[in-house]
Amino acid sequence: QVQLVESGGGLVQAGGSLRLSCAASGRTFSSYVMGWFRQAPGKEREFVATINWSRTTYYTESVKGRFTISRDNAKDTVYLQMNSLKPEDTAVYYCAAYYCSGYGCFARNVDAYDYWGQGTQVTVSS
Repeated sequence: QVQLVESGGGLVQAGGSLRLSCAASGRTFSSYVMGWFRQAPGKEREFVATINWSRTTYYTESVKGRFTISRDNAKDTVYLQMNSLKPEDTAVYYCAAYYCSGYGCFARNVDAYDYWGQGTQVTVSS
């Protein structure tokens, strides 16, 4: 079992930055694929970024060059650095995880992830 707790959300002006953190509790954090998703009002939850055990990363097209996902296995924490924020980035951001220690571990679909945090609100004003 893995528990995930997000923090770092808030209100920021367009062009500003925020760093989200997701602290995980449980065993073998380094063997989990970690992902960030977001859900805007009236929309489906969508993939943002993911990082696997080898620190290979993938991003949705709309955040490439602006967001950076990273992980600190010593602290059991994954981060999402968000720069050049836009009003369309406004959403509840969720941290998610699933166990995968082999090669080719990454997933962009919600159904692949077994554990989810409670979410943190990010609001970008224009």
